Amino acid sequence: MSKSWASTLRLPKSSFPPRPLAELRPLYLQRTTDELYKWQQTHRPDADAFVVHDGPPYANGKLHVGHALNKILKDMSLRVKMQQGKRVHYRPGWDCHGLPIELKALEAAARTSSSSSSSSSSSSVSPSSTTSLSPVGIRKIARDLATRTIVDQMSEFRSFGVMADWDRRWTTMDADYEVRQLRLFQQLVHKGLIYRKYKPVYWSPSSHTALAEAELEYNDQHLSTAAYVKFPIVGKTHQIPGHDGSRRLVAVIWTTTPWTLPANEAIAVHRDFDYALVRLGSEDLLVAESCLEAFTAQCCPEGTPQPTVLARSVRGADLLNLTYTNPLRGKTAMPQPIIHADFVTAGSGSGLVHIAPGHGFDDYIVCMGLGLPVPAPVDGLGRFTAEAYPDDPLRLQGLSVQGEGGPAVLAILGDAVVATHAYRHKYPYDWRTKKPIIVRATAQWFADVDVIKAPAVASLQSVRFVPDAGRSRLESFVKGRSEWCISRQRAWGVPIPALYGDDGSVVLTEETVQHILGVVQQRGTDAWWSDAADETAWIPASLQQAHPGVAYRRGTDTMDVWFDSGSSWTQAANGAQADVYLEGSDQHRGWFQSSLLTRVAALSNKADGESTVSAAATLSPFKTLVTHGFMLDGEGKKMSKSLGNIVTGAQVMDGTLLPPLKEKKKRGRGKNKEASSASTPPQKNAGSVAGSVTGSVTYDALGPDALRLWVASSDYTGDVVMSEMVLQATHTALIKYRVILKMLLGSMQQSARTSPLTTVDRIALLQLQDTMADVGAAYNRFEFYRGLAALNRWLTNDLSAFYLEASKDRLYCGDGGGVLEPLFVGLTRMLAPVVPMLVEEAWDHAPAWLKESTTHPLQQLYSDPLPGTEQLSGSESEHERLRAAIPVIFAAHAAVKTAAEHARNDKAMGSSLQCSVVLQVPEASPALALLREHAGELADMLVVSALSIVTDKESAVGDASSTPAWQYTAPFEVAGGTPATAFVLPPDMAKCPRCWRYVAEEEDHLCQRCDDVVGHE
Repeated sequence: MSKSWASTLRLPKSSFPPRPLAELRPLYLQRTTDELYKWQQTHRPDADAFVVHDGPPYANGKLHVGHALNKILKDMSLRVKMQQGKRVHYRPGWDCHGLPIELKALEAAARTSSSSSSSSSSSSVSPSSTTSLSPVGIRKIARDLATRTIVDQMSEFRSFGVMADWDRRWTTMDADYEVRQLRLFQQLVHKGLIYRKYKPVYWSPSSHTALAEAELEYNDQHLSTAAYVKFPIVGKTHQIPGHDGSRRLVAVIWTTTPWTLPANEAIAVHRDFDYALVRLGSEDLLVAESCLEAFTAQCCPEGTPQPTVLARSVRGADLLNLTYTNPLRGKTAMPQPIIHADFVTAGSGSGLVHIAPGHGFDDYIVCMGLGLPVPAPVDGLGRFTAEAYPDDPLRLQGLSVQGEGGPAVLAILGDAVVATHAYRHKYPYDWRTKKPIIVRATAQWFADVDVIKAPAVASLQSVRFVPDAGRSRLESFVKGRSEWCISRQRAWGVPIPALYGDDGSVVLTEETVQHILGVVQQRGTDAWWSDAADETAWIPASLQQAHPGVAYRRGTDTMDVWFDSGSSWTQAANGAQADVYLEGSDQHRGWFQSSLLTRVAALSNKADGESTVSAAATLSPFKTLVTHGFMLDGEGKKMSKSLGNIVTGAQVMDGTLLPPLKEKKKRGRGKNKEASSASTPPQKNAGSVAGSVTGSVTYDALGPDALRLWVASSDYTGDVVMSEMVLQATHTALIKYRVILKMLLGSMQQSARTSPLTTVDRIALLQLQDTMADVGAAYNRFEFYRGLAALNRWLTNDLSAFYLEASKDRLYCGDGGGVLEPLFVGLTRMLAPVVPMLVEEAWDHAPAWLKESTTHPLQQLYSDPLPGTEQLSGSESEHERLRAAIPVIFAAHAAVKTAAEHARNDKAMGSSLQCSVVLQVPEASPALALLREHAGELADMLVVSALSIVTDKESAVGDASSTPAWQYTAPFEVAGGTPATAFVLPPDMAKCPRCWRYVAEEEDHLCQRCDDVVGHE
């Protein structure tokens, strides 16, 4: 009987578990985040610092995977720089002011009020009842909500494995932050960049406040009621060709916002367009020639009277002296002019544009140039005021312009409405309430962007953008705006420190802001609202002395939250630039832009916008700007609460987005039946692997590393998909990392440090160095997905399928030598920024001799020499020659595997050791010399029992008298595309019972190598 040699083998032995142990997650999380952050703060040089400045998330709800994507990208960036020897700084921040939090606070207050009311009354309380809350009450509820939310969000962020200076986190509602923001505002006041103006702004009736463009989102499916409306022209009508004066002459306008018609001040034409005079019924109508066909289709369908063309080619310039009346303006209203406007187009509507300067930006500009008034008879709730219809004020007053107000206007106009139709188009919505906005003229505070946009754009020339497209996107947003509406009509925010006199004056100067700042430092911003209305402490004595008869009150406007978060750069020491800003691509028109504009406005030396290139280089708040896309589900739909497809980071970490684990069948008679009927899985003990239990099933909970690996694997420069298929690939990769780490840990031997390097060892070290260079370069470019792709290719093709397979015989049956130690160190170094908890866990199971002599992988420099690489001796030319041989060896390896697989399918052989190989290479090929140079080790590399090399002039299988029992071939290409052939043949020798190679002289006898190893033991 054959003897068992198992006890003489060096089989892998490691305590590293196949899955992370659930009970150790908090320990590894602590070590890889808080402890590591503190360690690098004292062990990395402060002179070489790297700062990631946090774009603060809103403290108003639960986190989702989009938040995880953002925070983990920042964390990986920090860890990469820490590996490069830098001391990293990251203070998390939260955006706490503004409408999102105020609305949530009001909803919470409404629920509380409703609950209290229901206990004493059967009537319910609607959220609108919270409007009775004072600003002080609103601010207190909002602050409490933000404070609670920050605690919850911070706990979840930390569970993602994010290291940061959590104890020094900042919020926009911190007292010192608000003071810095007001000081920044004061600087802009000093430079004359802040002004108050009555003009149209985006207005949200649902939020009762003005909005900036960055607070809008556009609905492509918005449905409006469009109308063609006639306005009668008065006086001088004889100058129109074709019009004999016997019929009424009217101008036809087309509008998608009939509710704006009460604010109409003019009709615009284009002086260079051709207009037509057409007769319809008892009236002569003016319509642009290019719009006549569309007008007829909409207003005169088949079977109804059709228009008759009286004259064509009436120049728009000939219409500019005409006037018309608007019945909505009242019986005593003066005639209104027909004017020229460049923005009139000939491709839609009627070619005559209704101008309402109180409800349109272009309308406002053209009317300002002509000195026309700017009425806007709409209140803050989006309802008509009495001024909307002077002849009968109650007819429209109080009606919602986005509801019944539009149809009511058309009803008043009566026969003046030629036709109406449904019109689907793109329309701006309030991004918070998801309801349509309006444009409404009000008195608001603005920051002058026009004078700073040139230095702002110039400052971006020295900024690195990832991806590159971010540059043109941000530049276009900056170039496209001339002012920034910074006032909001809400209570929860930083007050705009303006004083209003009862004589109608408005005071906002550098001196008054300075005085108010002093009071804020003593009392806080809440006192702006809580102090008595006649509190004189807020009024500078100099102002009161200069205007003794005027009583001043504090304003109620608050600053735009983009000004809040855009002021965050002021926290940097000496106002220094941050190395990185990293947020979603929507921040090009949000936080990126507000941060850029406020910093340029404050630091630019020339108010006229001029700036030298050298000076502009330091004006931007960021040196590198990284943007990521939005989250999509498996169907490519954007994640949103309304669709119900939001995914949380916790779901990824606990594995519940994937099918549950299959319960393993228990061995033994009758136990399978018990297992199949069990309603709940066995309880986890202290040594159980991570798994989340839901109901009666268990999920594969791989923890923060699964979430982080998904982030690192995603090409975040576009929109990022989260689906079961994507997560399954992530889990598979993470499990593969664990399997390889377990194998390396189980087979590493201290004695290998002095063992000679084989060719396969040298190949492995060269491949490792090349891969580390590629991975490191990708990480440094913030292209983690490319770095991880390079790492995974190396793991699959080079390490797992080649080196580890080729080394098993030596590791288990030979001297245990090899380069597993540098491979382990290099692998953990590449994994460290991505899956630090896995690296920490692997290090926890590393042998004591390795820990005593090697720095912890999370603390190593990426450029540190790998242990054992000093043995990689030889000149650079020798290394290059080996590099040249690698693709030849790999091609032969692939061909042998192909031929061996054919043999296995025919049951001619089983293990690859059950064959010998002949490589037939053309005599003229340079690959022949490369292969022969390593001929003595090729059998081990290709995991076969014997290998020989012949030229194409020689026979691969001997003469006819020695024809093998079977043979299989596979072609492969060598250097220059030269064809070669791999022959897989039966082995020539006997099987060694210990190593199973067919290299023994006799059956059941050890081969010479195994005999020597066993003899030495």
